[in-house]
Amino acid sequence: MLSRTASDLYWMSRYLERAENLARMLDVSYSLSLMPQDGRGAGLDEMAMPLLITGTLDDYLERHGQLHAERLLHFFALDGENPASIYSCLGSARASAHAVRGRITADMWENINATWLEIHGIAEQGLSRYGMSRFCEWIKERSHLFRGATHGTIMRNDAFRFIRLGTFIERADNTLRLLDARYEMLGDEAEAVSDSSARGYYQWSALLRALSSFEAYTEIYRDAPGARHVAELLLLRADVPRSLRACTEEIDQILASLPGVNGRPAQRLAAEVDARLRYTAIDEILDEGLHAWLTEYIPLVRQLGNAIHSAYLEAA
Repeated sequence: MLSRTASDLYWMSRYLERAENLARMLDVSYSLSLMPQDGRGAGLDEMAMPLLITGTLDDYLERHGQLHAERLLHFFALDGENPASIYSCLGSARASAHAVRGRITADMWENINATWLEIHGIAEQGLSRYGMSRFCEWIKERSHLFRGATHGTIMRNDAFRFIRLGTFIERADNTLRLLDARYEMLGDEAEAVSDSSARGYYQWSALLRALSSFEAYTEIYRDAPGARHVAELLLLRADVPRSLRACTEEIDQILASLPGVNGRPAQRLAAEVDARLRYTAIDEILDEGLHAWLTEYIPLVRQLGNAIHSAYLEAA
């Protein structure tokens, strides 16, 4: 497969996954901001969380000057001038899909094209009229539909593999950043959350719901959500679809199935990352410090993405 085609397929799926992840992030921040606060301005802090996670705080402040809930929502949802917005991600995904129109199925193209057309109508209507929670659910639904169309219609060839690679690289990075941000948000409460800590309970529960993992948590653990069990679930459980371990396992298997020798550095790094997670226990992570461990792994996932780009996506 030509590197340009592989790149368009890879980034098409990354941008779609990024749009969905942004919707999940906004939904949890918006929901928590509406809860009764303790007088510390936590509601606005919650709304600012996506700025910190995506590294767009300076860009927002330069354009808008101060934190404002309605402007924050528009900035991340429908602002075409913000390259990190859901609107921009869907536009980039649609452009990549158009470039590889002949390598994806009609069902896939119709889904992504319809999503792009529909978001124009939502932008004209505005979030205040459409509804923030409704918008986030719509984004997740469109992403699920595209993923279903992909799994149900495309051949299991290299095109399918690069689409999957983009999805899992983006998802792994998002899970790490969301967990780290929520851990930092809780501060001292993060280390020992009990049933009596309402704030901690809702913070961790919101994170689990944002990653569609709340039901998995309640099935595996009996305790109220806390740092130890939530981190174990989202980092080390291979049977949880949005966990770091599930993502790295998929990346390792996909890279191992790609032909040629150029990808060996990326394959080796993916195997090392997956093996490290496979044999890591939650006690080791907590002994090192969850924030320190996450801070180390976020650039490691970025390094893996760079290795994939160098091996397969750069034009010869």
